[in-house]
Amino acid sequence: MPTTPRTTTRPGGHVCPWWLIWTFDNPLRRLLQPPGRVLAGLVRPGQRCLDLGCGIGYFTIPMAEMAGPTGSVTAVDVQARMLEGVRRRARRRGVESRVRLHLSDGRGLEVAQPVDFALAFWMLHEVPDQDALLRDVFSALAPSGRFLVVEPKGHVNAAMFAASVERARAAGFGLLAQPGVSFSRSVLLEKP
Repeated sequence: MPTTPRTTTRPGGHVCPWWLIWTFDNPLRRLLQPPGRVLAGLVRPGQRCLDLGCGIGYFTIPMAEMAGPTGSVTAVDVQARMLEGVRRRARRRGVESRVRLHLSDGRGLEVAQPVDFALAFWMLHEVPDQDALLRDVFSALAPSGRFLVVEPKGHVNAAMFAASVERARAAGFGLLAQPGVSFSRSVLLEKP
């Protein structure tokens, strides 16, 4: 699995520690937030995808399967241990060649080719400079590229989420929908 030059999502003051991520990947979550249902209609064969704050690959691996052998997923995280978890899971599921790992270093998101779909699941609230990250994601997306932002209701109240949506609009995104995701606030954005 290729590891390319370092990229970033700008680590915040509180980043979920690598040892706690295992609590987010369990049978109950698969019932409440199944990746196939969350990503339905968003990832298609041949697409290039970006998974920001990928953790150990809860969404990365399903995205790689959905993108198929001609697609790819760039998994970005600020913790090397998270990316090592993605590497192991991708190898076990036979999608290792479709997944690229990027260790974030805090200096901007650099993507070699435009992506068709980006995901920020339960991570945007950890980013101290959301404006910069949203501009970076906007630049990384191809025209008509989509960006799904999902935040946990327990950490992000309605006003905070609305402020993030306004930041996304200021970065150039258009609002497409507000899909329902269990225990979450979500918005589907598009680059015009």
